Amino acid sequence: MINLIGTYECKADSKGRVPFSAALKKQLQPFLNDGFVIKRAVFQPCLELYSMQEWNDMMQKVNKLNRFVKKNNDFIRRFTAGVKMVEFDAAGRILIPKDLCDFAGIQKQVVLSSAVNIVEIWDKEKYEKAVDDATVDFADLAEEVMGNTTEDEIS
Repeated sequence: MINLIGTYECKADSKGRVPFSAALKKQLQPFLNDGFVIKRAVFQPCLELYSMQEWNDMMQKVNKLNRFVKKNNDFIRRFTAGVKMVEFDAAGRILIPKDLCDFAGIQKQVVLSSAVNIVEIWDKEKYEKAVDDATVDFADLAEEVMGNTTEDEIS
């Protein structure tokens, strides 16, 4: 499992190519040869970039779902909708397919935000709005999510 660190801003070009900062690309270096998977986020209007290793781990969990249960089948279809494999080019960029750019509203200004083991790819305005909206209740959220755990449960 990887633990990515940092939030980085960049500009997408007209073809949807997004350059990654040297600091983020260095963290992803061990995974460059295997490629990546990019998909729509479940809860936010952004994209998620998984290393192939992280994607395979996720798919092992998804594959345990009983496909003869309709809601499981619906979940799998929606979770994997628009999934694409991507690789870094020689200039350290990934090409985000147009349908995924449209989903996330990515046009020019982009934020690459580490989210533990994946990279979220946001339109800058949408990212700032999501962060601003979340900060209002962040103390309550932090207490609810992390406040009742002991150190043994976290590790």
